[in-house]
Amino acid sequence: MDTGIPPRDASAQDVKAGRLLRRWKLWIVPGVLSGLVALALSLLYMGGILTPADHVDRLPIALVNSDTDKPLPGQKENLGSQVSDGIVSASPHGDVDWRRMSRADAQDELASGKVYGALEIPSGFTSAVGSLASGNATAQPTLTTLTNPGMGSLGSSLAGQITQRAAHQASVDIGEQLVSSPEVAKASSTTRVLLADPVAVSTKVGHPIGAHTGLGLSAFYYTLLLVLTGFLSANLIHNTVDSSLGYADSEIGPWHSRHPTVPISRTQMLVLKMVMTAGLSLLTTTLLMVATVSILGMDAPHPALLWLFSCCASLSVGLGVQAINAAFGSIGQLVAMFVFIALALPSSGATVPLEATPGFYRFLGTFEPMRQLVSGVRAIVYFDARADAGLTRGWIMIAVGFVAALAFGFAMTRYYDRKGLHRMVPQPG
Repeated sequence: MDTGIPPRDASAQDVKAGRLLRRWKLWIVPGVLSGLVALALSLLYMGGILTPADHVDRLPIALVNSDTDKPLPGQKENLGSQVSDGIVSASPHGDVDWRRMSRADAQDELASGKVYGALEIPSGFTSAVGSLASGNATAQPTLTTLTNPGMGSLGSSLAGQITQRAAHQASVDIGEQLVSSPEVAKASSTTRVLLADPVAVSTKVGHPIGAHTGLGLSAFYYTLLLVLTGFLSANLIHNTVDSSLGYADSEIGPWHSRHPTVPISRTQMLVLKMVMTAGLSLLTTTLLMVATVSILGMDAPHPALLWLFSCCASLSVGLGVQAINAAFGSIGQLVAMFVFIALALPSSGATVPLEATPGFYRFLGTFEPMRQLVSGVRAIVYFDARADAGLTRGWIMIAVGFVAALAFGFAMTRYYDRKGLHRMVPQPG
């Protein structure tokens, strides 16, 4: 292969690796960067998942009180009102955002992913408890907790634990009232034990999702694939175009080559790479859907919309990577990795709800792309493509990503071109 490089002087001696390893300056840059990356990634990824229950802040859960019975003798409110008031007052620090609403509204909130679960006090609850105390009950009073698996297995499970704990505490509080009443004071010890915890708690799925959804995690992993393919494809385009146009060496195995340098401005180079990114995003997204939906059978009730959203999402990531690479040069890939992956994954709210992470991650989640893309994909595959389930926000943030990538990338390259900061390629001596 003709590389265009003059042959090495045969009399020159190869420098031994051991000699170079003793040069401490050679270790500084890779050592510092590797250490900082390892430390930052460890803190970012582990800091948001170790104790989610300790960081719960305003986790939205619906509270439904359908009990319209008259109060029991000697009481001002029926038991449904007492239970709902007690549950809300038991969260004085705002760790749970109990949203009081009707049964229909709660079902709508579950179907749009606005709440992680619900606790329902059924109609006739007060009468059922009263019948139990008088010995005329035909069925045990029941509180129902509703889960929302579309919000992720951990988020739904966390909400389920909270609602079940609240329901059991409500049962204990009602039991204390019953046991202290004069009528029950004369009852047998067995009856008093039964009445001390009189309410059963049942768990149902509030908004079911498909069987091929990875227990509510398919949206996250699919979004991760979108981000990774956009990120990797953009970097591959960046590196191969630089190599083909003579701005970087090409080395595959033992073969090394350097092409003649093609004179091109930084701005025109960015145009070239962004157009190629747009073209290849159609290919990568199509293959991604073929693999996940057609071959593996992932549930995708709106395939055309999912494909369109996926193409735009992957392209937004790719354009952002190209803009960062154009602005930062050789460290651009590291910067892009932090922007689109390292900071984005733990703040996506896809595996651990953002309401159960430290405030730093909730701050990142307001603008990091992964959070917005996960919400859009979730809306499409779990929540019937409802706009208010996160799809509108996903489209808006994709558009913002487009504009930001184009504005930042071309602003930087045009600045470099105006200053005469061309990409100089040293020629071998």
